[in-house]
Amino acid sequence: MSERIVKLNKLIKQHLGEIFQRELSLKPGLFLTIAKVDTTPDIRYTRVSISVFPYKESDYALKTLNKEIYTIQGALNKKLAMRPLPRIEFILDSTEEEADKIEKILKEV
Repeated sequence: MSERIVKLNKLIKQHLGEIFQRELSLKPGLFLTIAKVDTTPDIRYTRVSISVFPYKESDYALKTLNKEIYTIQGALNKKLAMRPLPRIEFILDSTEEEADKIEKILKEV
């Protein structure tokens, strides 16, 4: 991965965090974390992995993000002074849930 893509991923992660705080209204007690940002080498697409706490609310969080995708994309485009502007896609990061499952299995043994 090129240095430019690495810097862009960090910048997108930072800007999306700010956008989530200012422009997203989620249920009280729901926390979103941007786990990972992957941008394609041609800078056309960015896949954003989201971790949700509590995990059982992950479907609600993903639906809300996808419902607000145009607002989020527009706010991100205003902050990024570049062309082309990557199109964002949100996916769930299930690392936390899988770690909990493994921990429960290990406790049973």
